Amino acid sequence: MARKTYQGEKNNKSRTMNKLIQAVGIVLKQKGYTGLTVSNITAEAGVDRKLVSVYFGSVNNLIETYIKGKNYWDTINESAINLLTTAPETSTRLILENLLLTQLEHFTNDDEMQKIVLWQISENTELMAHVTANREEIYPLLFPKADQELKDQHVDLRAISSILVAGIYYLVLHTKTTNSTFCEIDLTTDQGMGRIKTTIKKILEDTYSIV
Repeated sequence: MARKTYQGEKNNKSRTMNKLIQAVGIVLKQKGYTGLTVSNITAEAGVDRKLVSVYFGSVNNLIETYIKGKNYWDTINESAINLLTTAPETSTRLILENLLLTQLEHFTNDDEMQKIVLWQISENTELMAHVTANREEIYPLLFPKADQELKDQHVDLRAISSILVAGIYYLVLHTKTTNSTFCEIDLTTDQGMGRIKTTIKKILEDTYSIV
């Protein structure tokens, strides 16, 4: 019978690395990207700070491991990508509407994603460029199809989509940060959120009806 190899040290390393990786997410949610320090992360993980260097080389490498493992926009883009690939007859207006409403819902309820977007607009880093690229993956699939549907119509769907996405981000971040109304709309209520959703649909309906 083959002898069992002792795995204790290997398992301890794996557990510790996982603790540190998960601690990055917790600190990010609680303190934002500026709180991602060795002290905060190791305190949350409950491990010696020197283990960050031992297992990851640096705190930046640890943070990168966590962020690149998340793919924040995959969940948001999934439904739209499925429609584009499995139901190509679906209007891009409906696909874009689904995408934007999903973004609004997801972004409103995901504290970590809110911190990531704040990080994106605050620092120009290679890591945030990776996150941005993940967000943009849907558009090379969506816009060429939309261009065909809107052929000969004087509509800049990319610009309209940019304004809508940026509006979603700002409205949610403003509400979460200040807990106040925006243009007399309270996004913390179902009524306020419903008004925003209805208007997103209306803007897209009007965009696609332009001749």
